[in-house]
Amino acid sequence: MARRNSPIRQLLKPSTVFIPIGIGLAIVAYFLIRDYNAQKEALSQISWTWASTMWFAVALVMVALRDIGYMIRIRILTDNHLSFRQAFDVIMLWEFASSVTPSIVGGSGVAIFIVNKEKVPLGRSTAVVMITAFLDELFYVLMVPILILAVGWSDLFPVTMQKTFFGITLGAKEIFIVGYIFILILITLIYLGIFKFPKGAKNLIVSLFSTRLLKRWKEGAIETGNDLITTSEELKEKPRSFWAKAFIATFLSWTARFWVVNFLILSFTLTEVSFADHFLIYARQLVMWVILLISPTPGGSGIAEVAFGGFLEQFIAPAGLAIALGVLWRIISYYPYLIMGAIILPRWIQRVYLGRKLIRFRKPGESK
Repeated sequence: MARRNSPIRQLLKPSTVFIPIGIGLAIVAYFLIRDYNAQKEALSQISWTWASTMWFAVALVMVALRDIGYMIRIRILTDNHLSFRQAFDVIMLWEFASSVTPSIVGGSGVAIFIVNKEKVPLGRSTAVVMITAFLDELFYVLMVPILILAVGWSDLFPVTMQKTFFGITLGAKEIFIVGYIFILILITLIYLGIFKFPKGAKNLIVSLFSTRLLKRWKEGAIETGNDLITTSEELKEKPRSFWAKAFIATFLSWTARFWVVNFLILSFTLTEVSFADHFLIYARQLVMWVILLISPTPGGSGIAEVAFGGFLEQFIAPAGLAIALGVLWRIISYYPYLIMGAIILPRWIQRVYLGRKLIRFRKPGESK
């Protein structure tokens, strides 16, 4: 069973699932009740068609492609050390950890632990998780200027998301600029730590664990630092095709993640959404993602649904449907990870800690 100080123990607590669900439902219920008449009127105008069914099905396909891309990428980064079954478990548990922790904290710490338990050395596990973060942020850093050129800076930020405090206007634009600069700094530090100065990164880790509070784990920190240096040397020798495949998988995952919203809007809106509007919807999601990164609630619960309406309501008709559509977006792209994680976690613990394979009963006459 998981050790007492294992991060998995935190995920085993029932409250890890109930808290984000409770926060999300409470905030959403408030807005649904407050705007009940507008919501009721909007829903009464919806006419479901075969086209609606098709676009909704495509939105579900995008949810699946997001995870398939993540699975492919982590297999690439571990040199196919993980089977597709292991990759599926890792990604689902990683998403589960991200869903039950505040967005500003994220699930990277748990992800390192999970990858390590799949018999990937700790230093390499750390490097793999750091590289996934690097690729994710690189995608963001590259896509933002491209989409700004496509849609323009002036249309990127909804005025309704701006607030004035003591004469100072703060809103989506200011948060976005600060967040974008932070991401640039983050990918620079990851690049330097893994590819340029891995020995310096090791020394920093060892120094940190040489303090009185963390000294008991110093030996493990030294081993992790050595693994990080070894992994760095291996990664430097990887061909360009290796990095191209990893980035293509990243591009697939993140594009599918954002396109879920585009196809949901196509499913429900009564007005035609132009090609240019789809680029703007995509671009605004990039801005919204930065705001969700600093959310204090687990997985952005409640904040995401409200931000959805604030950023995208102009593309949704009839008026008043934005909050309901934001709830549906979260139902298909967030809450399933809470359920999957709760189902997979006990089976994963059984496999990695106890080394047991799940028994599958064979049909009479079926060969072994």
